[in-house]
Amino acid sequence: MSDVERSIDGVAKTVAGVLANQKYSIDYYQREYKWESKQMAELVADLTTKFLDLYEPDHARKDVAKYPGYYLGSIIISQKGSEPFVVDGQQRLTSLTLLLTFLRRLQQDRPDKVDVDPLIFSEKFGEKSFNLDVADRNDCMSALFEDGNYDPKPDDPESVHTLVARYEELDGLFPAELREAALPFFIDWLKDRVQLVQITAYADDDAYAIFETMNDRGLKLTPADMLKGYLLANIDDGAPRTKANELWRKRLRELEEKADEASSDFLKTWLRSQYSTKIRERKKDARPEDWDRIGTEFHRWLRGDHERVGLTSRQAYYDFVTVDFDFYSRQYERIIDATQGAFDPASPLRFIRYNADHRFTLQDQLLLAPLRVTDDQATIERKFELVGRFADILLAWRIWNFRATDYSTMQYAMFNVMRDIRGLEVPDLAKALHKHLSSIPETFDSNDDLYVHQQNRGQLHKILARITDYITVASGQASNYIELTNGTGVKHEVEHIWADHPERHTDEFSHEADFARHRNRIGDLLLLPKQFNASYNDDPYDKKLPHYFSQNLLAASLNSLSYEKNPGFLAFTKSSGLPFKAYDEFKAADVVERGNLYRALAKQVWNPDDLLAVAQDEA
Repeated sequence: MSDVERSIDGVAKTVAGVLANQKYSIDYYQREYKWESKQMAELVADLTTKFLDLYEPDHARKDVAKYPGYYLGSIIISQKGSEPFVVDGQQRLTSLTLLLTFLRRLQQDRPDKVDVDPLIFSEKFGEKSFNLDVADRNDCMSALFEDGNYDPKPDDPESVHTLVARYEELDGLFPAELREAALPFFIDWLKDRVQLVQITAYADDDAYAIFETMNDRGLKLTPADMLKGYLLANIDDGAPRTKANELWRKRLRELEEKADEASSDFLKTWLRSQYSTKIRERKKDARPEDWDRIGTEFHRWLRGDHERVGLTSRQAYYDFVTVDFDFYSRQYERIIDATQGAFDPASPLRFIRYNADHRFTLQDQLLLAPLRVTDDQATIERKFELVGRFADILLAWRIWNFRATDYSTMQYAMFNVMRDIRGLEVPDLAKALHKHLSSIPETFDSNDDLYVHQQNRGQLHKILARITDYITVASGQASNYIELTNGTGVKHEVEHIWADHPERHTDEFSHEADFARHRNRIGDLLLLPKQFNASYNDDPYDKKLPHYFSQNLLAASLNSLSYEKNPGFLAFTKSSGLPFKAYDEFKAADVVERGNLYRALAKQVWNPDDLLAVAQDEA
């Protein structure tokens, strides 16, 4: 290969320069789109905050050309012949494409709309294709582009489910003050003033060498690097600075080994949990407060607020790193381990896993908020358990009442909780969390008509898994939560007890729509292995019933054999007082009755009074 072919180019390009009429491929091993709610929220907040700092209502469109450029990061491209492959940056490019798709629909009926179509798809030889060319995303992206919605199919890749979830959140994330006169100004600025550094190599090994160098050797100057530089500059030179530097590098490296972007996420979570006092109000022209600024520029925020944080001497800076940073980073590492490590159904940290399985990343700042650097291990675990239980109950109530649990919907309320529980001791923490739950009107009692639909199927899967696992453990058997949530390789699905045959139920339903609506109610649902569903899904109830006995206890409880020579289960039904019963046939009234059983179970699984009991146990 010649020197020319082995050359490397680096150039700053606008978003339009990177995306307009370009076509990028992504290698199969990098195709998963993994951004979570918090990352999309931070991207939108970052961009809109920067724009609002520049925009004035009396500006003309042409004035946007004079706005300072804004650097969004870098991407690495491997040019394979005529086809560029994204080596690093596909998460950001995919998220930008989703944002542009949302903005396209937001402005579609306006006379002053900005043409963003070339940034989303391109046309060659009469055929249109998306600029980020990933075949298994095309149906989803086409639907979002044309209609603004897509219902993921059960066999769609995880990336498709993530794409839909992040797109649906954009409407709640994009600020109201940019939806009117300022909208075309913002889109102009996003296209032509926001920049990425595109590094292009013409051989794969060069591209990946650049990627490794920039990431493993830390040559990219990140906000974490800039924060470290500021802190170290205010610590005495010599042994203190060396110790602080080594500790900082070691702890962040260990976090990065646990999860992608964990070091940056930790710094934001830590600083928010301990120091943020205000969040941007949800009204027009509201400005970002410290919670928002920590999410987008924590290094600048700390420099500006160092006195309020207590950084008033060189010793204070040293302690901030060697005591506070060290303590909270270790607790954050425990949160990561509880989220994705081996599951212990007896651990007080198990609730962290339950919440993480709902993708509730806002729990992290809640978990750190009450901690103090003087807390011993037992106190830390008790506080983790209390906060985990609180979030677990809150999420279950919201899901039961068809309320959203995404990052953008929950961030304001969770900020208030975080601020209220900061630094509390265990008894006061339990009381504060219990009081907050007591103020919420929507509980299990506020909805007696929970049903499954396309958007909540995944959430109800987790709810049914918890209820089923609760019965299992209370009956003296080993926890099956991980198995039920597909963590052991055996795929379980939300399955209807009634087969989808309305003609079998004409004695109770004169219209198919009424049958379908009743069939989707919670009392008609179970979690069963996919193989079971494939074998018996279409059978009538009396044919399925004998086979339910061999499945998990929630399914088996339909069969009368479960109430014979099953001492663990029978003891549980007696002690719990729950209205379990067998059904030889399963009619419309039985679906309702069974749903009432599920609700009674849920009230035992997610009981707010357990918070007070935990605190009393410590006392």
